[in-house]
Order: sequence, then structure tokens, then C-alpha cells
Amino acid sequence: MRWHVAILYFLLRLTGRLPLRVLHGAGATLGWLLWLLPNPLRRKAVQTLSHVRTQFGTKSSHEILKLALTETGKGALELCKIWSGNPQAALELVREVRGGELFDAALGSGRGLIIAAPHLGCWELLNFWLCSRTSIAIAYRPPRRPEIEPLLIRARGALAAEQVRADGAAGVRALFKRLLAGGVVGILPDQQPKAGEGEFAPFFGTPALTMVLLSRLAQRTGAIVLFAFAERLPRGAGYRIHIRPAPEKIADPDLPEAVAALNCGVEECVRIAPAQYQWAYKRYSIRPQ
Repeated sequence: MRWHVAILYFLLRLTGRLPLRVLHGAGATLGWLLWLLPNPLRRKAVQTLSHVRTQFGTKSSHEILKLALTETGKGALELCKIWSGNPQAALELVREVRGGELFDAALGSGRGLIIAAPHLGCWELLNFWLCSRTSIAIAYRPPRRPEIEPLLIRARGALAAEQVRADGAAGVRALFKRLLAGGVVGILPDQQPKAGEGEFAPFFGTPALTMVLLSRLAQRTGAIVLFAFAERLPRGAGYRIHIRPAPEKIADPDLPEAVAALNCGVEECVRIAPAQYQWAYKRYSIRPQ
């Protein structure tokens, strides 16, 4: 670990000693500043929400923007607590698990299990929870700055999932092999593929380029697909794990039907906690011709 990354990790662990409610309070202030002042995160979130054609109850896109940036600030500072070097202490912040019986039944089936974890809530805590229950491999893209990777490995500790690069044939074969053996694989279902890859499917009423890997894995291996996320509770009270069944057609042989079902599954999760979705992610940056 390079010296400046080591200093960053030391500061992260030091800050992680603060109570979660303090970190979330400071994060909310940071998020308020992100909403108030011009900045790249705010611009990206505005752009993404401008494509959303579905309302979240009585809240307008403007209200969701403010709430989402507040939650973004909380998410940034809560990593100090989650990555404080003690995954077991982080797991004590899980106050409730909804749908845990679905997870247990899928593990017991021996069919293989795909966990679809959207950019929603605290996915690093979700990783710890999954790793505490079973061995899991996660399809990932390496960080843009390679020197940060040792920090991630150290921060995730003994409960780090096996990381499989899914941007090449070898990584995809590794995921297939694990599922066929009845193992567990985690995938970010709303990660935008590269131009020329994937299929366009509706996402909150607007076509979005959507990955096909998850549906193909499910179709060819017969693995069960479950959606999961860790919802951030108010006032630093902890987290609630949600495990939800996937829409029926997620493994449909008709690929457009399958990716549409995938996006529908993400939407159903986001509707539970819309402000905690990462709206600053450029979900619609690649448009159909």
C-alpha cells in the first residue's frame, strides 16, 4: 500500500470510530451542500432524473434530487464505519432482515444463486452480510486508480468476497462454473455496459442500455435470482437488509423480455427507498440510435 493510500486508510479507520448517527449527520450536511452548490454529482443526478418518467408517490424529481444527494453524503461517510477494519462490528448495525427465508431456501436448493444488488443503500454492508452467510464471488470492474485496490482489500478484511473480473471470457467462464456447482454469484444489475454491448430496455419509462450477462447466466445454469440491498435507516439507527424475488421472466430465452424483467426488478427495489438510489450514476448516458 502506497504511503498516501496508507494515510487515507488510517484516517478512514479513525473517523470510523465515531457513532453512525454522527457520521450520517455530517454526511447529510455534506449532501445538503452538494444540493445547494453546483458540482459534478449534482449535474449527473439532474441529468439521470430528467429521464425518469415515473413519479415516486407525491415526491417530484426536484424533491428526490435533494433527498438523494443527502443520502449520497451519508453513504460517503458511512464507509468509514463499514470499512473500519472490523466487519463483524459493521454487521452488528444490521437491525432487520426481510426475505431471509428466500435466501436460505435458495442456498438449500443447490441450484446456484445469483444475487442482483443494485446501486442502492449501503452495498458494502450487504457484501459483508452475504459473505457472513456463504461463500460468494462478485463480478466487478477494477478501480480506475489501481493504487486504491490494496485499500479496498484491507478495508473489506476477512469477509471480502472473491472478486471476478467479468469483462473477459475467463471471468464469465468462472461465474458459469461457480453457478453450475451450486455456488453464489453477486452482480450489479444496473451497471451500464459498454456501447455496443447489452440491450436497451425500459428503466423508469425510458430505454436504458442494460446488461445481458445476468439473464444469460440464469438461463444457461438454471440458477435462482434474488435481488438484495441494505436500506439505510433514519437517524443513524442502522440498516435493514431486503431480499426480494426476481421477476419471472428474468431468465426468459427472449433476451429483450429478460432484460426488461431485470430492470423491473431494480425498479421494485428502488421504489422502497428511492432517495437511496445512486442517481448520480450515468444510467442513461448511452442512448439508442
